[in-house]
Amino acid sequence: MDGDPDELACAWREFREETGFLHVQADSERPLGSFRLPSGKHLHVWAVEGDCDPAALRSNLFEMQWPPRSGRMQFFPEVDRGGWFERAMALRKITAGQRAVLEKFYAGLA
Repeated sequence: MDGDPDELACAWREFREETGFLHVQADSERPLGSFRLPSGKHLHVWAVEGDCDPAALRSNLFEMQWPPRSGRMQFFPEVDRGGWFERAMALRKITAGQRAVLEKFYAGLA
């Protein structure tokens, strides 16, 4: 997959919404492919070199009923925190359904 321009624009929008970080279009994005999560959702993923301060992460909010079946609606951040990790720790921390994304990324570095 070379990376559809519309999907890439969507990925940058999601990145901005979920982290609060802006990007400078540098045409350095490297497509990693499409990945199917256990939920059935498909991720279209690119790798790009950059530097973001995890302490500056500011996520958008989503609304859901909480506690379940209570009728009370509350807002929660889509991303609660960010961090930089060495390869082994990143592979331990990522969800099982997203592990293939990191494995593909690391394989491309070899």
